[in-house]
Amino acid sequence: MNAAQLFWQGDGLTKGVALLLLAMSVSSWVVILWKVWLLQRAAGDVTRCVAVFWQSETVDTALPRLQAFDRAGLVVPLLLASRIDGQGTLAAAGDRSQQLTRVLRDALHAALHKLQYGQVLLATVGSIAPFVGLLGTVWGIYHALIGIAGAGQITIDKISGPVGEALIMTAAGLAVAIPAVLAYNVFGRLIGRIEAELEGFARDLRALLAGTRPGEVE
Repeated sequence: MNAAQLFWQGDGLTKGVALLLLAMSVSSWVVILWKVWLLQRAAGDVTRCVAVFWQSETVDTALPRLQAFDRAGLVVPLLLASRIDGQGTLAAAGDRSQQLTRVLRDALHAALHKLQYGQVLLATVGSIAPFVGLLGTVWGIYHALIGIAGAGQITIDKISGPVGEALIMTAAGLAVAIPAVLAYNVFGRLIGRIEAELEGFARDLRALLAGTRPGEVE
């Protein structure tokens, strides 16, 4: 019996588990492919943008040059945020260093949120997909044993077939979970590297615009 026959001969719960695993697999692979594209582009863009910024004469001349390189929109928002506006409001209260800390922190959080997008889905799929598959297996074995018991004589041949078919659900759950877990871990390391580079740039930018030396602690 192939997977399609097993699906159509199953009851409502079996079909529901199979469809849920299929939805998890499709959604996780969409996120995986999208994040591979995003993180590869972002890693190179951030490195180039930082290099271009420090090779520019001024912040104003650096901005249009960075817009050509920052395709993921991670570095340019930091520069735009540093143009503090809102005179006469609490946003402009405090000294220059405090204002820059606040606006750069908010812009950095927005950039990191973009990088982290989809990680929760991958973690969720990796955590619950094996249990969803196990639920389908237990339910399938239960129905298989009920059918076998109703048939009268029980032999190994009659048990091995239905039970083996039910175990397909466990294999399907693992097949869905393993790529999601691996992708989550790999992406986590890549995001950590990009995050460290963005944080370092934001710290140096704050020091530059606040009138202190980059890396200097006030």
